[in-house]
Amino acid sequence: EEKKGQLKTHWKSGNKFKFQKKVSIKFVLLCFLYLFTFLFIFSIFRSLTTTGPVRPPIFPSADVAFKALLSARICASIWCHITDCDETFNYWEPLHYLLYNKGLQTWEYSPDFALRSYTYLMIHGAPAYIYKQIFDPNPMLIFYFIRLLLGLGCALAEVYFYKGVCREFGVHIGRSWLVFQLFSAGMFISSAALLPSSFSMYFTMSALAAWWHQKYKLAIFFTAISVLLGWPFIGLISIPIIYDILVNQKQIRIFIFWSIISGVTILLPMIILDSSYFGKLVMAPVNIVLYNVFKKDGGPTLYGTEPFTFYIFNGFLNFNIIWLMSLMTPLFIIIGYVAVPSRTKQTTLTLPYYLSLAPFYLWLAVMMIQPHKEERFLFPVYPLISLCGAITLDICQKIFFRIKSAIVKINSATHYLNHTTFITVFVVIVSVLLNVSRILAIYRNYHAPMDTFMELSTSRDILEDPNSKEPINICIGKEWYRFPSSFFLPSTRYSIRFLKSEFRGILPAYYSNHENATQMTHHYFNDMNRENSFMYFKNIEKCDFLVDLDLNTKTHPPLEPNYSADTEHWTILKELPFLNAQMSHPIYRAFYIPFVSFKYIKHGSYNLLQKFVPEASDESVN
Repeated sequence: EEKKGQLKTHWKSGNKFKFQKKVSIKFVLLCFLYLFTFLFIFSIFRSLTTTGPVRPPIFPSADVAFKALLSARICASIWCHITDCDETFNYWEPLHYLLYNKGLQTWEYSPDFALRSYTYLMIHGAPAYIYKQIFDPNPMLIFYFIRLLLGLGCALAEVYFYKGVCREFGVHIGRSWLVFQLFSAGMFISSAALLPSSFSMYFTMSALAAWWHQKYKLAIFFTAISVLLGWPFIGLISIPIIYDILVNQKQIRIFIFWSIISGVTILLPMIILDSSYFGKLVMAPVNIVLYNVFKKDGGPTLYGTEPFTFYIFNGFLNFNIIWLMSLMTPLFIIIGYVAVPSRTKQTTLTLPYYLSLAPFYLWLAVMMIQPHKEERFLFPVYPLISLCGAITLDICQKIFFRIKSAIVKINSATHYLNHTTFITVFVVIVSVLLNVSRILAIYRNYHAPMDTFMELSTSRDILEDPNSKEPINICIGKEWYRFPSSFFLPSTRYSIRFLKSEFRGILPAYYSNHENATQMTHHYFNDMNRENSFMYFKNIEKCDFLVDLDLNTKTHPPLEPNYSADTEHWTILKELPFLNAQMSHPIYRAFYIPFVSFKYIKHGSYNLLQKFVPEASDESVN
């Protein structure tokens, strides 16, 4: 063991970033795309730093808001685990392939279906490629580098949205929105996720803020980025924006012109880049809409269905009382309109509530009636949940002040906030405590897979034999969907192998070693979620490591044995606690309460196992 601990290796990857054919053309197109995006972001930055009227001391300025939001997003980037296996296999794995020429491929990236865009990956991969070329870091550091950039992008979009909220809805609503966003468990999960829904959330915020600032050109361009590069279904959210521009503002020429500009600068480069990777003409946004909306057999329901109440409970977990308040906003707007006297009845700057908040309720209505529901589907409207909650809070304060004024004589010049601040303080305290409790529960109960693979990534010098070039197999069975990505493997010498479990759906497979691997079709991919035996690693004897979850149960399914208990063949290298959901109280597993939760929840062991090596093998090495 002492000699094994002294083993050092200086392996360096000789693989380069895979741009494949026509590197110069793709690089120019990508730079072209970045240039236009940079120009618009620069215009936002100028608007953020423009000197405005003197604000009250309690009104956070844009730079203060940015520092606070960035701090929160950095925390999310570092401490939030990957909550959706779709993020791992559809985005982190293909991105790992682009950077290291090795990664897992899902059926969506097969040229037969071409549902995903390589352009989306390249936008995130370009900064990572530069970082990799300069410093040649551990792949895990590249993972967190990308996450930090995502957190930075989210914070910038939030600041612009914050300014738009303050301008359109008022300083008090903007201030409440900022606090709700800072501590939101939903934003903790979504802000640094490498998902099109998170990417669309950034640009949906930007588009709405530009709309509220009456910068219609920016609103059109940001909407195009969100729809084309991010998630095409976001077009539903843009309907109120388009309606206002075309019907209310009569800006038909601006809309047509900037729609063409957006198509030329975003869609055209995207088609060229994706087509070169797939080896045929591809419009990925169109393909994914055709599959999810118009496919007769199969479609998204193949991957599970949820009841109508799914988003009700999920929204409460991520936004607690703010979620409930956001659902009641339309009702409170009506009550406020009737009960609270106003000179103009117009409490917003330029748009009526029904139009400015329509994107949220339109999106929510459509998502709730879909059979296939996932948490990430609501990511694009997370900031709007906080906004609607802040509006409801503001109206409640006005109603309370109105009632108090009818009972107690109050000076007519008195502002309603002077008598209702305690309501804001109460709501903020309850919301913050519940959010922090939820975030702590998420980290304590579900972060073990990230920590386990992090241990593997940082233990390369100890675990590898520098005199061997044999591939190292890391096997996973029932825990396949918690694999955090190949960025947590020390090098491309390591490979993830899937052991057959009770799961009966389709799994990803490694990209081919062929030069044009992204253009190759394979018999084992299908769009009906049918499993294929090709994906399974059939010889467990060749597994060097194995990741397994031991929930301390007495019985196990035939294909999911307790590998951790098999001490004859496996040695436990790392053991971390992981929630046993079935044996834990639903309230205490969802929210962490210090000194109380541990009485009502049970943990299993998330284990990193190494194949047992007899003593004789050490002598042969020596």
